[in-house]
Amino acid sequence: MFANKNNYYLYIDNTELLNLNLIRLRGKFTIIYRNIKKIERFTSLMKFRKKCKEKNIDFYVANNLNLANNLGADGIYLSSYNKGFKQLNYNRFKGKILGSAHNFKEIFEKKRQGCKKVFLSRFLKTDYVNVNKTSFLGLLKYNLITYLVNIPLIPLGGIKTNNINLVNLVNTDRFAIYSEVKKKPAIIRRLF
Repeated sequence: MFANKNNYYLYIDNTELLNLNLIRLRGKFTIIYRNIKKIERFTSLMKFRKKCKEKNIDFYVANNLNLANNLGADGIYLSSYNKGFKQLNYNRFKGKILGSAHNFKEIFEKKRQGCKKVFLSRFLKTDYVNVNKTSFLGLLKYNLITYLVNIPLIPLGGIKTNNINLVNLVNTDRFAIYSEVKKKPAIIRRLF
């Protein structure tokens, strides 16, 4: 019921939902802020960013280069639906670029966009309401894909408290959690 990796990526939609005091290990965590539904006030984001700096937690902003520059974020996260090259001026951005993909085509697209690491989504089975999202990679397919591409891949999707031990069998030293952080924030204590 524990996972021992070098890096942990936590997706959040709202900075108020995550208690940074639960994070005890410094330098192992990265927070990706995805402002999908509502835009938080800039002052509250700056306070959260300062807390992340104090705890030596990397902070990334999803799909918003201006916000990432204004907050002094460590990098930017390009989701899988962000396919345009004109939308962002990557050359002027000094931080790291992370991307998300679901298949080989998107992995190579993220590589062309300048992503240093790519999240490969739908690692394990999820309980989404959407019927169309029934497929997932699993351990075997994920490990095979990591050997076929020469960019670091990070498993994302379906990682819960009851199957977090499967992450130790994956051919990577990092993984990402999204929905379980919202449901059970104490899962952070099980990460070493």
